[in-house]
Amino acid sequence: MTRGARPIRLAVRALILRAGRLLIVNAYPGDQSDLWCAPGGGAEPGASLPDNLVREVHEETGIAIRVGTPCLVNEFHDPARGFHQVDIYFRARVVAVPKGPWMDSEGVVNRQRWVSEPELRALRFKPDTLPDIAFGEGGIGYDPLELLVR
Repeated sequence: MTRGARPIRLAVRALILRAGRLLIVNAYPGDQSDLWCAPGGGAEPGASLPDNLVREVHEETGIAIRVGTPCLVNEFHDPARGFHQVDIYFRARVVAVPKGPWMDSEGVVNRQRWVSEPELRALRFKPDTLPDIAFGEGGIGYDPLELLVR
């Protein structure tokens, strides 16, 4: 490991399609950014990646999911800060939705929405291959080291 560099952070994200629309979230508090992504977050030791994903999606959206197969490995980095994260994306389906409005318990996700592929392509999003993987036919994709943006 390079001196001063932090360990690689592992995260999980869900690609949830419902009626041809993908669930996306804005994972920046307040109006810090107009960048959208799939729901999910950091994996905690001692729990499987799917169990981590179920927890993260519920915390951020209130939605209960069933986790399916992996579909994308994506790497983000910020060389100036020594930050490097690997996201494992899984296909998932909705099992239950909250009965009322939902607030992220950590206050990070402040917006969520369901979008069609053309709607997604009109937004700013990460990773770059998100629409291709989410609305594509399957297989596993890999996005090499993308610069972290806000």
